[in-house]
Amino acid sequence: MDLRELRFARAMEFTIHEINNRTDLLPGIILGYQIYDSCTSVPMAIKVGFQFANGLEPVFNDTNSCVKSAGAAVPAILGESSSTPSISMARMLGLFSIPQVSHFATCACLSDKREFPAFFRTIPSDHHQAAALARMVKYFGWTWIGAVRSDSDYGNYGMASFLKAAQEEGICVEYSESYYRTQPRSKLERVANVIRRSTARVIVAFVAAGDMRFLLEELARQPPPPLQWIGSETWITDPGFLKYNMCAGAIGFGIPRSVIPGLREFLLDLSPAQALKSPLLTEFWESSFSCSLKGSSEGARECDGSEDIRALQNTYTDTSQLRVTNMVYKATYAIAHAIHGVICNDTQCDKSAKFTPWQVSKYLI
Repeated sequence: MDLRELRFARAMEFTIHEINNRTDLLPGIILGYQIYDSCTSVPMAIKVGFQFANGLEPVFNDTNSCVKSAGAAVPAILGESSSTPSISMARMLGLFSIPQVSHFATCACLSDKREFPAFFRTIPSDHHQAAALARMVKYFGWTWIGAVRSDSDYGNYGMASFLKAAQEEGICVEYSESYYRTQPRSKLERVANVIRRSTARVIVAFVAAGDMRFLLEELARQPPPPLQWIGSETWITDPGFLKYNMCAGAIGFGIPRSVIPGLREFLLDLSPAQALKSPLLTEFWESSFSCSLKGSSEGARECDGSEDIRALQNTYTDTSQLRVTNMVYKATYAIAHAIHGVICNDTQCDKSAKFTPWQVSKYLI
């Protein structure tokens, strides 16, 4: 389980609870939500998108519960974290004018409003990051470099922007290699050997975090001479990479740190009974404490209530560097303000209002 992604999902929950307790934003209206796990899979992301689109009706749910008609009252979607699933969803959702707000999909291609008219995001395009990385490399006088990227929309578009900017800055690139974690191991080995044999000691890595882990583990089998890594935002501030000595001294641009009052207590306010209500939280609880909430299975002991979530030290509980999490917070508020603009005036909201996702999109522009 990706604990950082779980924190993102829970941050959305926290933000919605915060909004529902406000009197100045959507007064008298209770926002509901559904959380789907795409597993960073394009087919799964598209399936979820179609579920939202097929069940969509332009009516507001004027009941005490969002459960019965949750699928019929979805005015917007928050996500996805990755660019490639976001692109697939945006192409489909755009046909129905359903707004999609991403917190971490940075591909520059998503800025094309002709192709993605209903896509929005709270994080900058990689176009800006690529130009900044090229200027950073030039600033330090590194004019002979290597380049690796994820073989995905994120990596390919990001690296294309960087290579163009690097050429304009007079930087020479010895090689540009790509890899994706589902490709044959032979491809990963070839990329690692190119890095080992190259004369460039500075490497720009426009690589997704998952792909970067595979690459570093492969390089560790036969370590190359010391390298200066220049990283993209998806892995350069990820605490999980601190364990790789090869990354010591890596530099790049990160999303600014932030503080979200109350979030940590919300994340830790979780009991076994609450975890059992959600498949995601059940998996989190059982994997974190090596016990079973549903009774003994496969030799695992049964959770007995003595588990202390506050004693955990992992990515889910770590709120010391809320970077992307703050983008989730902002994306949730952006959607809430857009809905407010459609159905509310200065003092009250029309609970019987009928509106379309397209109207919500107008307020997000």
